Amino acid sequence: MEIQYIGEHLVFGQLGNALITLSFVAALLSTASWWISIKSDEFERNDWIKLAKTSFWIHAVSVIGIIILIYFLIHGRYFEYYYVWQHSNSILPIRYMWACLWEGQEGSFLVWTFWHLVVSFFILYRKDSWQAPVMGVIMVIQAFLASMLLGLELGTIKIGSNPFILLRNHPDFANLPFIRMPDYLSKIQDGRGLNPLLQNYWMVIHPPTLFLGFAATAVPFAYAIAGLATKRIREWITPALPWTLAGIAILGTGILMGGAWAYESLSFGGFWAWDPVENASLVPWLTLVAANHVMIIQRKNGTALGSSIILVVITFLLVLYSTFLTRSGILGDTSVHAFTDLGMKGQLILYMLFFVVWSIALMIKHRVELRGNQDDDAISSREFWMFIGTLVLVVSAIQITVTTSLPVINKVFGTKLAPPEDAVDFYNSWQVPLAFIIASLMAVGQYFRWKSSDTKAVLKRLSLSFVISLLLTAAYQWGFGFNRIQHVLLLFSSIWACTSNADYLIRALKGKLSVGGASVAHVGMALVLLGALVSNGAKQVISQNRLRVDLGKDFPNNENILLYQRDTLPMGEYYVTYKGRTQEDIHIRFEVEYFKQNPENGQLEKDFSLFPFVQLNKQMGNVSEPSTRQYDNRDIYTHVTYAEMEDASAKSDQNGYKEGKEFELRPGDTITTSNSLIVLEGLSRNVDRNKYMIADGDLAVSAQLLVMDVNRKLFRAEPVFILRDSTYFNRPDEIEELGLKFTFEKVLPEENKVKILIAEKEGNSRDFIIMKAIIFPHINLLWIGCILLAVGTWMAVVRRLREARNTD
Repeated sequence: MEIQYIGEHLVFGQLGNALITLSFVAALLSTASWWISIKSDEFERNDWIKLAKTSFWIHAVSVIGIIILIYFLIHGRYFEYYYVWQHSNSILPIRYMWACLWEGQEGSFLVWTFWHLVVSFFILYRKDSWQAPVMGVIMVIQAFLASMLLGLELGTIKIGSNPFILLRNHPDFANLPFIRMPDYLSKIQDGRGLNPLLQNYWMVIHPPTLFLGFAATAVPFAYAIAGLATKRIREWITPALPWTLAGIAILGTGILMGGAWAYESLSFGGFWAWDPVENASLVPWLTLVAANHVMIIQRKNGTALGSSIILVVITFLLVLYSTFLTRSGILGDTSVHAFTDLGMKGQLILYMLFFVVWSIALMIKHRVELRGNQDDDAISSREFWMFIGTLVLVVSAIQITVTTSLPVINKVFGTKLAPPEDAVDFYNSWQVPLAFIIASLMAVGQYFRWKSSDTKAVLKRLSLSFVISLLLTAAYQWGFGFNRIQHVLLLFSSIWACTSNADYLIRALKGKLSVGGASVAHVGMALVLLGALVSNGAKQVISQNRLRVDLGKDFPNNENILLYQRDTLPMGEYYVTYKGRTQEDIHIRFEVEYFKQNPENGQLEKDFSLFPFVQLNKQMGNVSEPSTRQYDNRDIYTHVTYAEMEDASAKSDQNGYKEGKEFELRPGDTITTSNSLIVLEGLSRNVDRNKYMIADGDLAVSAQLLVMDVNRKLFRAEPVFILRDSTYFNRPDEIEELGLKFTFEKVLPEENKVKILIAEKEGNSRDFIIMKAIIFPHINLLWIGCILLAVGTWMAVVRRLREARNTD
C-alpha cells in the first residue's frame, strides 16, 4: 500500500521538474533553429530566426522560473525538498538566503545559466550578421548547462542533479526508518543549514559576480567559433574585443571579491592562499588578459590571429575545466571551496570534450588562414613586447594549472604526486619572478610605437619614472627591509609600472581619459602587485605570548597570546585587554581593547576595541572570524585561535565539578583548560593495582598526563582505564590544587587515540582566549589597485565599443 505522506507540498516540485524539462527542450530547439537559419535561404531564414528567438525566450522564462521557485522554497523552509534542507535552516537570516541558492552545485549551474541569458539579451539587441552564429554557440552551452539539472538515471549513467528531489527520495535518506512514516516531516526539526563560511555579505555578491565573469568569457569564444564556422576568420575580433575586456573586468572583480571575503572572514591571515578553487578562477583570467593583448595586436597589424583564437578558446575551455575540478569531487580535501561529487563526473568530462573537439576541428579546418602574416615583429615595436607579456602570462597560467591539477594527473596516470607542503611559498617561488617580468613590461610597453620605435627616445621618456621608482624602492626597502632579491625586484618593477603608466597618461596622452583605460588599468594592476607584496612580505605578527606557559604546537608562542579576562599584557606597540564576551544568537563576540602608553605621563590610554567572533554551528563546526582595525597605512588584523565554547552556567556535581569535556588525544597532544596546559605524554601499563583495587585478571592502562599551571608549576595525573572480561570501567584522578578531574574513558586503537574527560571545578572559571594579531602594512594599496584595475578596464570597454560602432 502506498504511503500517504502528510504535509508535503508536491505541486512545487512538479512545477520545478516541468520547468527544468522545458528549459532543456527549448535550449535544444533554439540551438538547432539558430544554426539552421545560418544555412537557410533568405526566405526561410526569418522563420527559423523567429523560432530560435521564441524558444530562447521560453528557455529564459523557464530558467528564471526555476530560480524564483527554489528561492521561494528556501524562504518558505520547505524541508521536504532535499536541496532546501541541505542548504538552509529556520534561523538563517533573510540576507543570506540567496547564498543558499548557489551554495549547491545545482544552484551554481542555475546562476551560470542565468548570466548567459543576460549576455544573450545584449547580443539579441544588436541585430547584425553575428547574431545567429553567436547565439547558436551560446545556446549549445545553455543546452549543456540545462542538462545539469535533469536528474535522469539511465542505468549507471547519471545526467544532471535535480534540485527538486524530495528528501525521502534522496539516497542519504531513502533507507532511513523514519522516512517510511507518513508524518516523517514532523521528525525533521530543522534544515542542515548554510555553511557558516558563506554567511557573509561578500558571499552574497562574490559567487554571482564570478559566474557573470565566466559567462562573459563565453561571448568572445562564441564570436571566435562563429567566425570560424562562417569563414569570417578575422572579422570577429572587433565585436569580440569589448566582451573580452568586460570579461577581464567582471571576472577580475569576482576574484578580488573572493580575496576580500577571505581577508575579512577566514582566519588564515591574508587574502590569497593559492587554494585550488582560487587558482581555477585565476587561470582563465590570466589567459583572457593574454587573449585581449594579442587580439589588439591582430587588430592593429594583422598578426597573431591564430594566437587570438587559441587563447580565447583556451580561456573558455579553462572555465569548463575549473567547473570539472570544483564539481567532480576530484580535489577531495585539497580545497575548502570544492563541491562534493554528485555523480556527474562523466557528464562534465563530456561537456569539456565536446567543446575541445569542436574547437580543434574548426581550427584544423582553417589552419592555413590562421597562419596569417608570418613576418617577425621588430624588437623595438609595441607588439613585440606585448607578445612577450602574453607568453609570460601563459607560462604563469601553465604553472598554476599543472600544480593545481596534481589530483587529476594522479587519477589519470596512477601516479602519487604529492602537492607542495607549503603551497604559498611554492607558488610564490614561481609567480613572483613572472610578476616581476609582467610589471616591467607594463612599465615600458606603452612607450613603444606600433611597428617600430626610436629606442633612444623610448628610454628618454622612461627615464623620469625610472629614477622616481628607484628612489621610492629605496625608501620602501629602508622601511621594510625585504631580504629576498626577487621581492626587491618585484617591489621596483611594480612601483615603476605605476609611475610610468601615470606619467604616460599625463604627458603622452595629455590626460585624455577616453583613451587612457589601459594606463589606468596598468596602474591598478601595479598597485595590486605592490600591495600584495608589501602587505604579505612585510607583515608583522605582534601577538607573542608573554605568560610563562607553553601554548603547544597548535598555538606557537611566537604567534599567539594567551589573554585572561581583565588582564592587560603588552603586544607590539600596544597593550591589550580581553574585556569579555557577549553572545548574539549564534555569534559569540570577544571584546579586545587596545591601549597605547602616553609618553608624557606613562598612563595607558584606550586607542580602539576589536570584536573578533566565533560563529557557532553544531552541524558543521564553529567558525572563527577576524576583526580588523583599518588605518590609511596599515591594518591590524585580530582573530581568536582558541576559546572555550562551553556554557558557563552549567550545573556542578556534589563535589563542585562542572560537566566534563571530552578530548580525543594522541601522545604528544596539548590541550588547554581555564588554568593550565595538559600534555598527554603517553600510556603506561605500570599501574598501582593495589591503589586502584585492580584484580589480577584485569587489563589496566593509565594515561600519563603532564599538567602545567599559569606559573609553570608542574603536576601529574594518571587516570586509569580497566578492562575486565568484556566490560570496562575507569578510575579518575584529581589535582585538587587546580580543581581538575581526569577520567580515562576509552581507547581508540584504529585512530591511535584515547578519549579523556576533563572536569573543572566551578571556582576555576576565569574566561580566557588565545588570540593572533597581525599588522598588514600598506594593504590599502591592493584595494585601491583593485578599484583602478576595474575602472581602467571598463574605460577600455567603452573605447572598444565606440570603435566597434564606427566599423559597423
